[in-house]
Amino acid sequence: MNSIVENFTGMNAMSDQVIATDLLISAKSGVRNYAMAVTEAGTPEIKHTLTRHLEEALDMHEKISNYMVSKGWYHAYDTKEQIQLNLQNINTAMNLPTL
Repeated sequence: MNSIVENFTGMNAMSDQVIATDLLISAKSGVRNYAMAVTEAGTPEIKHTLTRHLEEALDMHEKISNYMVSKGWYHAYDTKEQIQLNLQNINTAMNLPTL
């Protein structure tokens, strides 16, 4: 997106939020997939390796979550606040001008 348009619409911060949200969703998916893989591991060695990867994925998820919480983009412990933020984001997306 053009930097002038981003600054004019306030979408520069929104872009960072969208990227961080996408990364968080991907991290959650990775955690879920590793957890499932651990339960299906065929040998203790594979299970150990997958468990190590699961722990790394959990650490990454925590870092992303903490970053988003610090920016006010994620309210993991306040459902009402998160719903409000989601509704604001939906309204912003619905009101974007079509280029």
